[in-house]
Amino acid sequence: MKVFSLLAMTLVVLTTAVAARKTKHTSSSGSKPIVYLIRHGEKPSNDGVGLNPTGEKRAQCLRKVFGADSKYKIGFIMAQKYKKNGKRSRPFRTVEPLGKDLGITIDTSCDRDDAACVEKTVKKYKGSGNILICWEHDALTEIVKTLGDNSPPDYPSNDFGLIWTDPAPYGDVTSITNENCPGLGN
Repeated sequence: MKVFSLLAMTLVVLTTAVAARKTKHTSSSGSKPIVYLIRHGEKPSNDGVGLNPTGEKRAQCLRKVFGADSKYKIGFIMAQKYKKNGKRSRPFRTVEPLGKDLGITIDTSCDRDDAACVEKTVKKYKGSGNILICWEHDALTEIVKTLGDNSPPDYPSNDFGLIWTDPAPYGDVTSITNENCPGLGN
């Protein structure tokens, strides 16, 4: 009887440890990841491609904001598909340093205006960790709406530093916080 009790207790401890390890990087709801949405970094004033120096600083700051030691526990990163000539590459350039730090290949399979593709990608994600989506600000509202939010917020055109938090089942942006990148303002 003692052997059976000891085996049962060991099994409970091991099961609990495995379950805790599996959910370590996911939301409190269990297996569904939290989706975080951000706008790309600042762009050149001449509407050129890529990021301006402030946008480059933001990309570097995001390495700490969403890095391995952050509370966000990012396991998957999405940025809109960009063109071969460099157009639409700002979202990718914004999260590229973070992706390298985390060892994550950035998913660029969805076009800027294809919110349904983003929804499908989010819903099929089965990995550990949460999802970071970096996109053009005008499309963020449509992405959140397609994920299930009936009254999504609008991303302000003059702000580059907001983080939208959309936990499963993705029906509501529950908080809007700031990246708090030193010296960058919004």
